[in-house]
This record gives sequence, structure tokens and C-alpha cells, in this order.
Amino acid sequence: MINRNDGELIFNKMLSSYTSWKIGGPADAIFIPKSKKALSDLLRNSSEEFTWLGNGTNVLIRDGGIRGIVISTKKTLNNIQKINDSSCKVESGASCFDLALFATKNSIGPAAFFSGIPGSVGGALTMNAGCFGHETWEFVKSVEVIDRQGEIHHLDPKEFSISYRSVSFPFPLWFLSCEMIFPDKGVTTMEELKSLRDSRIERQPLSDNTCGSVFKNPDGNHAGDLIERSGLKGFRIGGCSVSEKHANFIVNDKEASARDIETLINHIQNTVKDRFGIGLDTEVRIIGEYDER
Repeated sequence: MINRNDGELIFNKMLSSYTSWKIGGPADAIFIPKSKKALSDLLRNSSEEFTWLGNGTNVLIRDGGIRGIVISTKKTLNNIQKINDSSCKVESGASCFDLALFATKNSIGPAAFFSGIPGSVGGALTMNAGCFGHETWEFVKSVEVIDRQGEIHHLDPKEFSISYRSVSFPFPLWFLSCEMIFPDKGVTTMEELKSLRDSRIERQPLSDNTCGSVFKNPDGNHAGDLIERSGLKGFRIGGCSVSEKHANFIVNDKEASARDIETLINHIQNTVKDRFGIGLDTEVRIIGEYDER
């Protein structure tokens, strides 16, 4: 039984309100932990399946939802603490934009590129998210993780296999926090944040319901360019369409189902493969069960 001091436990809740696509079937239960200890106790004492959900970007949750317990850190485990003039400790629930803003206010940097990554620091660690020429793990000094048994470990980046938009773990784990260290030269400025934000607003559909970039960039190519050259800008299936602003974004603009989006993803992959002979791998994670109704 969950003590109210440990966190909030919600049953049979639609996950659409927990994702940036505004899509997702019901979770059997959602746990919002108030502390690492509460999370550790839950993992140690429960035999349920667990799914970790950060800010809900870069994820498509199918219409049938998720069985077991979804751990949501969207509004918790989000503290950022300055260690010294070039480093800080960031909990996994903090948003990447909040990290960029913290670096600006505390003269740590350069970290402005984090403002261009939608979602949480935990999600950025999981997939080595990046933009504007930088990737998350470039700046990671150490990570704090928790395993399925509720044990907490402190690991070195060398214990992971890290590549473009991909991270292989030494064992099944979830990220709790990380220590980041930035070069001594240069700091993050508010002008940089505003400039990068303006650049993204100009090129990407930030005001729409999207997950961020849907596909990884293949070697030597850009996914958005391949999709656009395939004539798919604006192409629609059901309640979703390929963005007219940036072809590597899929917009939920007419109450799309997860099935609509997954079907559109498959259509884009098949079309680009037929046209250019290039396979597009998804950057977005697709999880959960199909709705068989």
C-alpha cells in the first residue's frame, strides 16, 4: 500500500494528458514519487511491471495503454543544484529547458543547446538527445541510477555504450540524476537562449501537438529533407499529418489516435525507402498495447 507521504498513486488514468502528442490509452496505475526513497521502496516491494515516463515527449503510447505501473516524474525529482562554476547536479525529472535556464542564471555553460531539446533530462540521457551540434552525454561526468530491485547505483559514462541517439545500459535501469560538467570557456547567456528559441520557432511547429523529431537522421542525410523530397509534407492519415513547417514532425491536429500516428510513421518509412532506398529509424519510442476494439 502506498503511503500518501511517499507519493501519489492514480488508477486507470488516460495517459494522453502526460504526453506532448496528447495521445495515450489508460495506465493501470500511475505513481508520482515524492522522493527517491519512495521510488526505491515501491520497486523493492512490488512485482508489477514498471514503465518510466518523463515529460512525455519523444514517446507514442498506443491506444490500449500500459499495463502495470507507470512512474511519472513530470512534476517531481526535478531539482538542479550548482556544484561549482562549471558543473551542476540535475535530477532526471527536470526539463532540458530548465537546465539551460539554470545554467544561464548561474553563469554555467555553454549549455544553451539544452533549450532546444524537448522533454526531461532523464529522457535526454536515455536516448542521448541533442541539437545545435551538441549531445547530452558530451557533458555527463557521472549518473545516479536505480534498478528494478530498487537499488541505487552511481555509474561512470564509460559503463554505457553511447552513440547517436542511442544509449546501451550495463543492466536494466532508470536515471535518477546526473552530474554535468561544462567547459570553463564561455557561459550560457539569455541572448543565446532567445536566439536558439527564435530559430526553433521559425523552423519547427513548436505550438502544435508533436513529439519533437520523429526519425533519426540517417548518415549523410536529414530525415526531414528526405520526407519533404518524397512529397509528404502535409500528408494526412486520420487525425494527424506531416507538418508543413518541418517534415520530421507529425502533428496531432484533429484528435488523432495512436494508431493514426503509427500508420503514418510506417507510411513515411515505406515511401522514403521506395524513393531513396534509405531506411528511417524512429527517434520516438512506441510503447504500450494496441486497442483491439
